[in-house]
Order: sequence, then structure tokens, then C-alpha cells
Amino acid sequence: MLTFHTCDVFTDRRFSGNPLAIVLGADGLATPQMQTIAREFNLSETIFVQTPANPAHTARVRIFFPTAEIPFAGHPTIGCAIHLALAEAGSGDFDGDLVLEEEAGLVRVRVWRREKEIRAEFVAPVVPHAVTGAVLAPPKRIAEALGLRPGDIGFGGHHPGLWQGGPRFLFVPVATLDGLARARPIEPAWSEVIGAAGVDSMYLYATGTGCAFQARMFSPTAGIPEDPATGSASAILAAQLLAAGVLPEGKTQLMLHQGVEMGRPSQISLTTSVSGGQLTEVRIAGGAVPVSEGQIHPPEIAANG
Repeated sequence: MLTFHTCDVFTDRRFSGNPLAIVLGADGLATPQMQTIAREFNLSETIFVQTPANPAHTARVRIFFPTAEIPFAGHPTIGCAIHLALAEAGSGDFDGDLVLEEEAGLVRVRVWRREKEIRAEFVAPVVPHAVTGAVLAPPKRIAEALGLRPGDIGFGGHHPGLWQGGPRFLFVPVATLDGLARARPIEPAWSEVIGAAGVDSMYLYATGTGCAFQARMFSPTAGIPEDPATGSASAILAAQLLAAGVLPEGKTQLMLHQGVEMGRPSQISLTTSVSGGQLTEVRIAGGAVPVSEGQIHPPEIAANG
């Protein structure tokens, strides 16, 4: 039997934020078994904890959508790091670094607890950059793919863009919070737009209330109709904001809200560093709270996975 824990990430309240399953002792699992377990949990992501290749690191981890493995994701990194830190530190305040071996590379995560507040922050393993060799549909077609009007797309210096930092996303600025609330994937325009762009996901954002930006993320082809908090996309958003002229030289900290329309509000802290007009570092921070724990049978290995 394998031990698992679930937690809600990018929140300080249970039953909000983004749920995560953490499976411990996963060294003996084959990739098809991990995929089967992720499909069983059917959360946006499940993370599997293994013995690190380098004993100086905290753990090797592998992250799965319900449909496929991915090299890096933000909310599993935050949630898993907080879980491992709490298991090691026990009660009392602490402040320390963990190093996770992810498929995208090494991810250093700072975790700290002050009284009841538990937070973690990681440096994005890849500085976000533009996607090349893909086709960005015109705003009118993007609007059709989201059930919106052409005038709903874009505001100020913000225009649709394709950016990556491990994963890749089509970023769509929406003029109003009302437009953001009305958005939903509409076929066949949806498949046409994301297919030409070479992505699975659209990340929509608008100027928020009580935060810098409010966002939604749709990825139905990856088995995620909508994600309540997307750490990787929040990190890559930094490139979109730099292109829009939002980020000045030096360090900028912004608060992002996501999951509001789903009834699972999430708070994601984005910190960017810009030097000479270029992104040099992106950090994502948030909290997590434990929800459940138990045991799960490892699946039998089938020839077809």
C-alpha cells in the first residue's frame, strides 16, 4: 500500500485553492502506474515523491495530469514542499530551503512557518520566454473560442501572447471582470486556436479587485476543464506582463487571484526581477493546508499501461 496526502494549495482555508494529491514512497512505481493513480485521483495534478538522485537534495518528484506527465507545475511544487517541510520540522516556527528534483530541473523552495501561517516560495526553473514556430490566432477568433465578443479581448498595452517556461500557454487579456466570468471554451474555434498555437491551455486575466490581476485557466484537452490555481502559468505570466509594459526595472511583487468563478478562490504571489529590460528571475509563493490522508493500492502493471 502507498501512503497519500491531499492538501489545498494557494490558500489558507480548506476547500478552497487548488487540490493536490501527494503520493509518498513512489520509488517502485512505473510510469504507467503513476499515470493510473493520477487518473484515479482525477485532480489537476498529482505529485509522486521518490528518493533523490543526489542525497543532498530533498526528493525527486514526478508530476502528472490525469492524462500525461508534465515536467514542472507550480501548485504541486508548493504543496509538496510544504508537506515535506512540515513532516520534517514538526511543530514550531521554521524557515528553510528544500531542493526538489523535477523533470524540468532542480527547483529550490523556501518554506517558512510563523505562528499559524505556512508559506512556500520557489524560483521558476526556466525564465519565461516567447514560443516560436506557432501561430497566434487573431483576437476575433480567440474571442469566438471563448464565447466572447471581439471587444472583450485586450486592454491597454495587453494583447494575446504565446509564452513558455517549461509548459506553454496562450495568454489572453480580457477587458473586464464580467468578460472574464463569461468566458468558456467553445468548439470548434477552441481546438482551432490552441492547435495552431501548439498549446493545450489558455490563461485569461483581467484587472482584479483587491489584487493586481484576476485569472482563469482552461485546459480541457489535458483533462482539466478549469484550474483553480496555476502556479506555472502565473510564473510565465511575467513575460506577458513585461511585453505589456507593466513591469519596471528591479523587483515587482503582484498578487494574483484565480478560481473565483469556480468557488475555489486562490491567492498567488508573483515576484519578478527585471534588469536591462529583461526578466532575470521569477518567484511564485503561496500557502497550503492539509485536507486528507490515506492509503492506495498500487495498480497492477498492464502491457498497455
